[in-house]
Amino acid sequence: MVYEERNIWASLIVSVVGMIVYVAVVLQQADGGPLVEVDWVPIMLWTIGGSIVAAILLSIAWGILAGMRDPDGVGKSDQRDRDIAHMSTRVGQAFLVIAGLGVIVLCAFEADWFWIANTMFFGFALSSIVGGVASVIAYRRGLA
Repeated sequence: MVYEERNIWASLIVSVVGMIVYVAVVLQQADGGPLVEVDWVPIMLWTIGGSIVAAILLSIAWGILAGMRDPDGVGKSDQRDRDIAHMSTRVGQAFLVIAGLGVIVLCAFEADWFWIANTMFFGFALSSIVGGVASVIAYRRGLA
């Protein structure tokens, strides 16, 4: 597995776990009550920050392990890696645009801040996850 693919896997794993943790904590805080009454801002910020740190740490640890097995192959990327990154960015951005449009609609209807922020938050997460899955598929099956 090449450097770029390892980083994508690390990001994918952390993104999915982060979203599960976020939803679980918000639902637990709501305790059956309305979701809009949950103090979601610190939960969201901790999830974002924790996910970034976890992805970096997982990527570093995975890179160290890979470097122990193949010291010459660590950190190298080529044109194929750049093409896959470009393709996955385009795929992921489509979901970010959809989330942005959802936010505009929610703002037009003066929805609660909770729904507006969570629409964008999950749009970012879905963009990252779908783009990562597209990258993994491209690494496994090729771009054609």
